[in-house]
Amino acid sequence: MSEDSESKVWLVTGCSSGFGRAIARNTLEAGHRVVATARNVGDLAELQSEFPETCRTLDVTDLAALKGTAAEARDAFGGIDVLVNNAGQGLIGALEECSDADIAANMAVNFFGPLHLMRAVLPLMREQGGAHIVNMSAAAAISNYPGFAIYGAAKAALEYASEAVKAEAGPHGVKVTLVEPGPFRTDFIGRSMARASGSVEAYAGTSGRFAKLLEGMNGKQVGDPSKAAEVIVTMVKEGKAPMRLPLGKYAVKKIKDRAAASVREVEAWETVVAATDF
Repeated sequence: MSEDSESKVWLVTGCSSGFGRAIARNTLEAGHRVVATARNVGDLAELQSEFPETCRTLDVTDLAALKGTAAEARDAFGGIDVLVNNAGQGLIGALEECSDADIAANMAVNFFGPLHLMRAVLPLMREQGGAHIVNMSAAAAISNYPGFAIYGAAKAALEYASEAVKAEAGPHGVKVTLVEPGPFRTDFIGRSMARASGSVEAYAGTSGRFAKLLEGMNGKQVGDPSKAAEVIVTMVKEGKAPMRLPLGKYAVKKIKDRAAASVREVEAWETVVAATDF
């Protein structure tokens, strides 16, 4: 841990806007030190100007740059107490509409990026005797939507990797939490949503309809990123680490509905599938 037990060092990715920006600001205002990353470091000038002593910014544009981020964060403040893997990008389009390049780019941002950062910080966190990894997931990882085949798959992969990391590193004091937000008023649908390269008319009523639904709700989401950031920062400060932290009424209901549906399905097939044992 950092020398001042009250002031922790946070490494937060994707701080240009939305959750990342809100988490970085909330953390800095609480007196912590933050290494904030973005694809365009100019987007972080205001934060660094407002908190010159406690905020450092890094320009991260690809996976190669991400691998050195943990070392730079450690060099800036002497340790990393909290990693928030927030940087992400949506990809709207049916699976058949997505090109190889679409898929690779989305998996790189939403899965391989967080994976590389976790691998980079874990040795330091174990050496310190503990820390907290907060991975931003999505409602699409609770149960997915037409048009989010790749995005939801990337977030689901991050969820199951996080479960394993929690089991592996937990004995060394490393906490892991997945944050599952519902619809929040961020720039995700606008600046952070890529579209599949292809277009297949057959999917107009499924993935196409979902894309229009997203466009219609942009800027009208009920979730407040600032309130979400406050919950996350408070959770870390109090030393709590739920495996999954849903944000907003929508996400809470979605988890309950998915759990109930899973139980109903298992019960319907229980007799048949149980008979496959020796």
